[in-house]
Amino acid sequence: MTAASAANAAGDSAIPAASSCPDSRRASARTLHAWNVEDLRRLAKRRLPRAVFDFFDGAAEDELTLAENRAAFERVRLAPKMLTGVAQVDTSAAILGHHSELPVAVGPTGGIGFGWPFADVGVARAAANAGVPYTLSTMATASIERIAREAGGRLWFQAYVFRQRDMTMSLIERARTFGYEALMVTVDVPVGGKRERDFRNDFAIRFRFTPKNVIDFASRPGWVLSVLRYGMPVLENVVGLAPEAKTTAEIASSVGQFWDAGFDWDGLAQMRDRWPGKMLVKGILRADDAERLAAMGIDAVVVSNHGGRQLDGAVAALDALPPIVRAVKGRMNVLVDGGVRRGVDVVKALALGAEGVMLGRATLYGACAAGEAGAARALAILRDELVRAMQLSGVRSVGEIGADLLAPQAR
Repeated sequence: MTAASAANAAGDSAIPAASSCPDSRRASARTLHAWNVEDLRRLAKRRLPRAVFDFFDGAAEDELTLAENRAAFERVRLAPKMLTGVAQVDTSAAILGHHSELPVAVGPTGGIGFGWPFADVGVARAAANAGVPYTLSTMATASIERIAREAGGRLWFQAYVFRQRDMTMSLIERARTFGYEALMVTVDVPVGGKRERDFRNDFAIRFRFTPKNVIDFASRPGWVLSVLRYGMPVLENVVGLAPEAKTTAEIASSVGQFWDAGFDWDGLAQMRDRWPGKMLVKGILRADDAERLAAMGIDAVVVSNHGGRQLDGAVAALDALPPIVRAVKGRMNVLVDGGVRRGVDVVKALALGAEGVMLGRATLYGACAAGEAGAARALAILRDELVRAMQLSGVRSVGEIGADLLAPQAR
């Protein structure tokens, strides 16, 4: 059952409801002058207070893994084919056994309503319109139910694991009830990473107003006005998990203390048994872990280091991809996450064996710049770049992208 059909069964229209994510003609117009994802990043940085921008843009400790995620793509070189007749190219792919207009899925990004009101809804709608799957984070500022009502398209739900396992299972049951196609279990967050930009900006938990961050917020009056107009965002999926908390920041802090550092293979097996649909596991960097997941009946693995936000010094996701592909190819789908900023990056990831890539910061920057229009612009930029990269590489379909496109030193 799709999310739209589940909403219809619950008495809602099969056509997505009006969006909670506000638009802005001025902000939308600015995104039309963004020619790449880095342009959208600059627009987001110009609009947001430093503390909020750094929360999204930053990573753990010295941010070595964050930089390596990008550097890994930049190291790969292609050997394009010529005279193949590329007037028309087909960018469609099968992801988790279903059609996607691009070999792309939008990954989970928490708290993005702090960047633009109800940005989760905007990103989900942009993904649906682009014909690619969207993953809702447990820590989203829009609920499972709101996204099902307002977004449409292919919806996946990303679950963190709480010490009180019934909390996790109640969220998963809500996703099942509302027709989410797949469950993505994130396993690389037994504890939170040390994200030092947040500390320096006085954005650390527990949040408090300080002279530094008050001045910072005041420097972005447009952002302040949006907060005054639409209110502080709420982590709608977990608001009931910390009833003693008085603010959204306290909710985030309290929920973070609930992560289950003891979650193990047995716990994952129990979750696999209870979820009837497709299941992905995100946060895998080792081939032996991926092999074990395949043996458990997990449908897909997301090769990821959490965008560099957890263990600084972890291997770049793209570098971890080839041995994982060799270990599980044909037994499960393999996606890769982290550092995708260009359409040619998608070609490189597929040439190295991935079935698709997951986007995190790319659509996040767009949403922070202009809500749904910004996220749509990010996807349009990447689609245009992918088509161009495929034509220049001499491939007419996603299925033609293989290891023979890699320059010898990249194989």
